[in-house]
Amino acid sequence: MFLKERNSRHMVEVLNVEELFNPENLTINGRYQIGEADQDEEVFTKSELVFLSNESLPKCWVQQ
Repeated sequence: MFLKERNSRHMVEVLNVEELFNPENLTINGRYQIGEADQDEEVFTKSELVFLSNESLPKCWVQQ
């Protein structure tokens, strides 16, 4: 699944969608989609991510 970082507008590949759906996780593991080579895995704060259409993530995914 792909999301977008709100401020930088870079596309982020979500590596574990269960982390995304779980409201107890405030962060997810993912990697930027820049260029052809796979980027290193990083931790992203869910509140800084949006769908590619710029819609916010559902509150049930981000609120504890």
